[in-house]
Amino acid sequence: MNFPTTLALGAVAGGTIVFGLPVGRLRSPALTLRVLLSSGAVGVLLFLVWDVLSAAWEPIDAALTGSGDAGAVAGLGVLFVGGISAGLLSVVGYERFTSRRKAACGTTSRSLATLVAIGIGVHNLAEGLAIGQSAASGALGLVAVLVVGFALHNATEGFGIVAPLAADAERPSWRFLLLLGAIGGVPTFIGTAIGWAYSSTVLSVLFLSLAAGSILFVIIQLLGIAARARRTDLVAYGVLAGLFAGFATDAVITFGGV
Repeated sequence: MNFPTTLALGAVAGGTIVFGLPVGRLRSPALTLRVLLSSGAVGVLLFLVWDVLSAAWEPIDAALTGSGDAGAVAGLGVLFVGGISAGLLSVVGYERFTSRRKAACGTTSRSLATLVAIGIGVHNLAEGLAIGQSAASGALGLVAVLVVGFALHNATEGFGIVAPLAADAERPSWRFLLLLGAIGGVPTFIGTAIGWAYSSTVLSVLFLSLAAGSILFVIIQLLGIAARARRTDLVAYGVLAGLFAGFATDAVITFGGV
């Protein structure tokens, strides 16, 4: 598969994130919808945390059970722990900074939506790396399965990005929604290009760990928003629906025996 075709497939995989963005334009949605959106996003993000941590841990597990190279295990382990810590704590620092600038009003719904987009964007960069590396190695069947699976994943991730905006009385502009989509989706395209040109386990572990840390912070924030509604039943339904949606789309990837 040539480079332009690979880039086009990476663009398709990341571009489907825009499908969920128009939900952010709903004006004053009902409480039930707001809670379901927030908790559903938590479910999707919980799946993503499991997904990215599993992928980030895989090379470490392989080093432990394979060659047993202490240096490789230690190096990848430092990246794993450091990436998660940096991803989570850097976002905490950003939240505190914005809170101080906004007179201690806390994280706004728009800044939280931006954080969701950033976390998903880092995750999608790693997905793009997988697409690019598979194409460069000639694994065309794997490329096709990855593109379809990631495209379905990104379609559900769009809802996760706009979920914090459901509490806003003022509708976000299309420009802002497209900006969020670009933050979350364009890294898939960039990762595809990098993966084609350069294959690296180190980069993969680093980006996946960073994504997991940033997504963990967003989960904490979204759970807080959902909990204020005092509807634990809706929260449970939403989390389950989002979690199952994540596994259902991931099944596309594993369907081909990958």
